[in-house]
This record gives sequence, C-alpha cells and structure tokens, in this order.
Amino acid sequence: MPSKIFTLSTESGVPKYKQLINSLYLSIENGEVHIGDQLPSINAICKEFKLSRDTVLVAFNELKARGVISSVPGKGYYLESNITQLEHKIFLLFEEFNVFKEFLYNSFMESLNGLATVDIYFHHFNERVFKELIENNNGKYTSYVIMPAKFKNAYTVLKQLPQDKVYILDQTNTSLRKHYPAIYQNFENDIFKALTSGLDLLKKYKKVYLVYPGGKEPEGQMKGFKKFANQYDKEWQFEIITSLKGHVIQKSEVYIVPNDNDMVRLVKEANANQFKIGEELGIISYNDTPLKEVVADGITTISTDFKEMGELLAKMVLGGEKELIQNKSELIRRRSL
Repeated sequence: MPSKIFTLSTESGVPKYKQLINSLYLSIENGEVHIGDQLPSINAICKEFKLSRDTVLVAFNELKARGVISSVPGKGYYLESNITQLEHKIFLLFEEFNVFKEFLYNSFMESLNGLATVDIYFHHFNERVFKELIENNNGKYTSYVIMPAKFKNAYTVLKQLPQDKVYILDQTNTSLRKHYPAIYQNFENDIFKALTSGLDLLKKYKKVYLVYPGGKEPEGQMKGFKKFANQYDKEWQFEIITSLKGHVIQKSEVYIVPNDNDMVRLVKEANANQFKIGEELGIISYNDTPLKEVVADGITTISTDFKEMGELLAKMVLGGEKELIQNKSELIRRRSL
C-alpha cells in the first residue's frame, strides 16, 4: 500500500533524502500523522520509491537528530515530536558551569533567536564522563558544540561523531584544529599581551607571581607567563606557585590568579596585613564578571569577551560555517593593579 506520509518527485531538483524529510513535515502539518504513530519501514520506503537504503537512512538519521522521530529496536520508527520549524538541535557540552560560562551560554541562546533547541551537558573535567556523554548522544543532534578542556585524547573520542557537525569551543589543540571549526581562546598569547599592555602598572611592584595549580587550568596561561618572564627578567622577579596555602604575601608583589577563591583570599590577607591593594599589593584575576567591578574597588582582569564568543558561536552553527576564530581578550584595568 502506498505511503500517505512520505512523497517523492522524480522531477524535483531537491535531494531525495530532503524530499522525504520535507514530506514528513508536510504530513505533520496536515494532521496526517501524530505523535506516537508508527512510520513506514525503511524497506517499505525503499521499495515504494526505488531508493537505496542509505538514502532513507540519511533522512531518518537527520529526523532523529532533530528529535522529530525515534526508533525502537526490533519494532521500527515512531513520530516523537510535531515541532517542524526547528532545523537545529544542538548538543552543548561544557566542562563546568560558572558565572562567566553563564554569560557565554545566555549570549549563545539569545543569538540563536529561537531557531534551535539546545541540550546542555557537563563533563566536570572527567574524561570518562566526557567519553560517555559523546557516545550516548551520537546521532541524536544536528550539531555538537564541545568544550574539550585539556583532554589530550579528545579527538579519539570526537571522531565517532559526524565531522561536519562538530564545533570546538574555548580550548583547542593541534589535532582538533585539523578537523573541526572552533571559537577559541589563545591563552598563551592572551596573558602575554595583557601583561605587556600593563607594563606601566606593573612598574610599582618588584615581583610577579602566577598561581597555577595545574589540573583544569589551560597550559597556555603558564607558557604565556614564562614567555613574559623571559623577556622582562631584568625588570622583575617572577615565580610560579601551585597554591597560596602556606604562602606569605609581601609588599611590592603582584599576583595573577585564575581561581576566584585565590582572588578572595588575597583580598582578605591584604586587608588583614593592612596592605593597600593596587599600591602595595597587586591582584590580576582571570575572567571578568560584574562582581569584580566592585570587589576591593575593582579587580583588574585578563578576560575574553564571553558575550561575543556566544554570538560568534550561534552564527557559526546556524550558518554551518567552518572557521577557526580566535576570540579577543584584553587586560581590563581597575584599581587592584
């Protein structure tokens, strides 16, 4: 019996798999198929329209990725959703959620302008969780936006996804850049340029510390700091420490702290020792937030523009663009330096 749900025209220039998708959408809009209804089998569609199995599978996989249909092993395919106007269903994988990631997320969602649905997940810097989330969601989305953190073997996990559907965010590496578009931060260049732009403010200090615990912090931060230290080792003393615990702060020192807890600790210790922040003790924090505008009369930050990052990401995903875009970063001057 001919299908009333799918139609195909041999005279149309539209690819056959697209025609199958569009005809299902039309059937949904016309009320000819409802949520929970079973769809014709792949074999039946192949036989009726003289199509290869691969052509029908492409259409069905695309419909599954958009969340329009679902499959039950051994039984077939069923209509899952009657929302047809959205072409984009996005898998968004963050490493963690914090204040500045919230700015990025909100900017991304606003810039999508209702043209996509987004499911957000978190791997919390755990490679096992990262791998499981990718594997469990393969084939369910039209686009995959991934924050791979510092995972060295990220490409080994990501290559199971369709290459043209993957976008890298925030941190990338040589192997990922070869295969995927990205909007990323150049941490090595960013800290070097930021410190160079603040040379006039650093002159009041004698020693510059970078608090670098390792772990989740990008290695580029440490590399950029070392590059700056090598260039200006005649003007300042430099040191990298892993923690402020047990460390005694002194006057004429400036601290670069990627972790906000360390920023708060420095402010408290400066107050306890009656050090004037921005004169006797300098503080540079990573990643700007509104709170840092008011803490200690203003905390100097090295920060990318998370709002712009979200806007660029939405434009890239919606437009299917394949670029490598380095998001801008700057030293935001405030009284703490």
